[in-house]
Amino acid sequence: MSLTKLLVPTYTQMLRALSGWLKKAQEQMPKADAEALLSARLAPDMFPLSTQVRFACVQAQEAIFRLKGEAFPKSIDELLEEGRNAGERPGSLADAQTRIDETIVLLDGLAPSALDANADKPIVHELPNGMILDLTAEQYARDWTLAQFYFHLMTAYSILRSEKIELGKADYVAHMFPYIRPETIPKG
Repeated sequence: MSLTKLLVPTYTQMLRALSGWLKKAQEQMPKADAEALLSARLAPDMFPLSTQVRFACVQAQEAIFRLKGEAFPKSIDELLEEGRNAGERPGSLADAQTRIDETIVLLDGLAPSALDANADKPIVHELPNGMILDLTAEQYARDWTLAQFYFHLMTAYSILRSEKIELGKADYVAHMFPYIRPETIPKG
């Protein structure tokens, strides 16, 4: 399995979708209300939208460096810190878009086989609570990072929907439109 071919297009397409959802929020609401969305949560014990955006970016970035066997750059710590403190300092929608754009630039800069050195390579992943996961690179990509990425992505989508932003399945799977047979598109 090519981990690069699995992860990079997935992260890129879905981060572009996330960017589009935030743009829709800006279009559908007065500026102050749209900015206030960054503090919205699904539940009191969950992180706000601003954190969900940053943590989706963290998952994509961490995976790149972890799978390449490289140390994390300072930018990942900054994203984590911003995310953890977003309840008090949510930042702006422009900040969120910048973080998404930075992550996409990182992904776009990868060589076609950058993450494919060894799918069986051991990955030791320590969680903030001290638990340690022992995985292969393939297991990490498939079972951890994609699941975590989609958790934060779907939580962001759900927050926006719960705040009455008009989003639908087409916004979620916009990257699939090029695959539609034109003659099968419903008329009207």
